[in-house]
Amino acid sequence: MVDTIAAISTSTMSSGGISIIRVSGSEAIDIVDSLFLSKKNIKLKNVASHTVHYGNIVYEDKLIDEVLVIVMKAPNTYTREDIVEIDCHGGILVTKRILEIVLKSGARLAEPGEFTKRAFLNGRIDLSQAEAVIDIINAKNDLALKSSVKQLNGKLSEKIKGYREIILNNVAFIEAALDDPEHIDINDNVDKMTKDVDNLVDNVNKLLKTFENGRIIHDGISTVILGKTNAGKSSLLNVLARAERAIVTDIEGTTRDVLEESINLSGITLNLVDTAGIRKTDDIVENIGVQKAKKYAVDADLVIYVVDSTRDLDDNDFEIMSLIKDKKVLVLLNKIDLEMVVSKEDIMKHLPNARVVSISAKEEIGIDNLEDEIKEMFFNGNIQVNDEVYITSARHKQLLTEAVASLELVKQGIEAEVSEDFLTIDLMTAYEKLGLIVGEEVEDDLANRIFERFCMGK
Repeated sequence: MVDTIAAISTSTMSSGGISIIRVSGSEAIDIVDSLFLSKKNIKLKNVASHTVHYGNIVYEDKLIDEVLVIVMKAPNTYTREDIVEIDCHGGILVTKRILEIVLKSGARLAEPGEFTKRAFLNGRIDLSQAEAVIDIINAKNDLALKSSVKQLNGKLSEKIKGYREIILNNVAFIEAALDDPEHIDINDNVDKMTKDVDNLVDNVNKLLKTFENGRIIHDGISTVILGKTNAGKSSLLNVLARAERAIVTDIEGTTRDVLEESINLSGITLNLVDTAGIRKTDDIVENIGVQKAKKYAVDADLVIYVVDSTRDLDDNDFEIMSLIKDKKVLVLLNKIDLEMVVSKEDIMKHLPNARVVSISAKEEIGIDNLEDEIKEMFFNGNIQVNDEVYITSARHKQLLTEAVASLELVKQGIEAEVSEDFLTIDLMTAYEKLGLIVGEEVEDDLANRIFERFCMGK
């Protein structure tokens, strides 16, 4: 018998209106029944599923709290087990006290993610959907939330299962033909298999191409604000963050270390890093900050290069432009409220692929244009989650890449007219890699498909 687990399902970081203790397992109802004193003198084991009941939690004849108890009976629950949720007052002390007595009464403390793990093990959701649950919890913006909800609803699973279905049909035909060559000619399926494999390679590659946008939707754009001293980098950070996050002075070298801030920009998260101004310096601490700035620039998805348009370009600017010439760069000609001596053309001579926007961070001029340029750079101006499925997980990307590699081997094998046994090996490897995305096993699926689709009579 699987043991019964319990945990606090709401935040324990601060007090709120209510807290929820969730209990799941075959003994969930009996355990809570032993602690719950209904105002109507009813027993939870006798109530209908998905009903709410008012009463008190009592332990060793002591009133612990006034609560609502929700009873949900298997299999129509999140875990497909009996679940009881205790809604108590939101104080941290009382919540932990109720959890403590639930554990003393026969439950054990759930491991991190164990409720969702049970939902997966009990077949309610597949592995990709289970991963979507935590993505929903950790979503940083509306687009990430919509993408994760789509995955939870099975959009990715549908695609993966469809691909596996095609592979399995081809493997099943080969196996059947090898077992019964008198009645099934394996050559009859070569053209169909070739077309199927070509389509699979194309479709999986299309899915892989969504990873970069999917990662950005999910994790945000890693963005480094770069520039020489007093260019206005910290002022820009404060404007974007809508808060005084960075110290701004007229003294060069004020920012000596990196300052990180996440902001929501038109539905996309920018993970901003404000860096020390890049210049030649004998100050040891400032020089460490300069080296950090250069390292962050190398690893960033986007470099926002802030140029003080009132000062001529110098060796520090040329060093920066040399460092970022192969990156996605948005150049901001700052301080346009003053007399400018640097133009867009001056920048384009050194960074021909960069986008250039004129702004005044101090006066908050041109900030909307900055947002539009970022949307254009990463989403062609349209950051909407449509019907397309996005790959957001590095694990999924790796497995899809491995599946494509195996399918490419199948294509090569067909062209080389290798033995069907070898084709089956590579097909099954692709099938397994795709199966790992949704957590499905291989052997039983293949055996069932062979016997169901090709009755060999043996």
